[in-house]
Amino acid sequence: MNALEWNRDLQKPVAEINERETGMTDKPDRANAVVSLPELRKGNIGLVVGTQIARYVAPGNPLPGWHSPEQAWAQTQGQVAWYKAMEDAGEMVQVNNFESLENHIALWKNGQPNEAKPIGYILSLEGADSIVTLKHLEKAYDYGLRAVGPAHYGPGRYAQGTDATGFMGQAGHELLKEMDRLNIILDATHLCDDSFWEALDNFNGHVWASHNNCRALVNHNRQYSDEQITELVKRGAVIGAALDAWMMVPGWVKGKSYPKEMNCGLEVMVDHIDHICQLAGNALHVGIGSDLDGAFGREQCPYDLETIADLQKVPDLLRKRGYSEADVENMMHGNWLRFLRNAWV
Repeated sequence: MNALEWNRDLQKPVAEINERETGMTDKPDRANAVVSLPELRKGNIGLVVGTQIARYVAPGNPLPGWHSPEQAWAQTQGQVAWYKAMEDAGEMVQVNNFESLENHIALWKNGQPNEAKPIGYILSLEGADSIVTLKHLEKAYDYGLRAVGPAHYGPGRYAQGTDATGFMGQAGHELLKEMDRLNIILDATHLCDDSFWEALDNFNGHVWASHNNCRALVNHNRQYSDEQITELVKRGAVIGAALDAWMMVPGWVKGKSYPKEMNCGLEVMVDHIDHICQLAGNALHVGIGSDLDGAFGREQCPYDLETIADLQKVPDLLRKRGYSEADVENMMHGNWLRFLRNAWV
């Protein structure tokens, strides 16, 4: 999305991306980007969830999106083409099974400088509206899709998302069944409460929540309640803490609030992480989700984060909360890797 719809060359340093966007006003985060491939390498971030996203909007739906599922599918295919172009350039490499995961981990732990290493990506679909038919899901699996969030914002073709209500229905159940057959991870992120419980009741495979925070700290339906978090823990899920300011601190007003004045720093993300750990009784079900490429930038992320490389500040914040070195390692990457090894073995 950032490469195609925002027209960002993510091969460039963040400073160059922002310089080129100076004076642009078509997107809320122009000249405030925090993510690029060089910044990931600076932060020793060698493996990411790479997203496809394209919403279908029915007549009367005020959200931005595409007017047919086929158009949405075509948009996601452009995004796949971008990932493939990055692979051809040596910038990225797809990680889609146990062997490719282990090979990529070995590469990033070989003691050599990160500058020449490709960023590994696990392909995920945020909102399933672009899956025209279930045959399209199998096509997507064949080119590497390994996780699906059935909904994004609003009403969807297969489930209801953030700010919507209601259930998945037959089409959603059929999607879940096909995901189960293909061993595609269910991303519970963005499912409204009704669809969340329905999805977990009708899916037998592996579940994660790639970027989600806690409703107990910020009371909004985008967040998960303690009951939902506890259920995810029972399912063996990992929940990725998000760095979108409105999800971190209560009372945020988009376009008007500022991170510093709202005291929204990385420490607040640790509050959400700690809340999940207290509910779980351990540090085995939370990781870094970030969402820092999610259509916002420095105007709406922690004030002490200049680029995504500053996630390297997080381990010390966790240590100050009393977490052990093993806990810190698990939360920074170990929990995600254990989840994937279990899903793909």
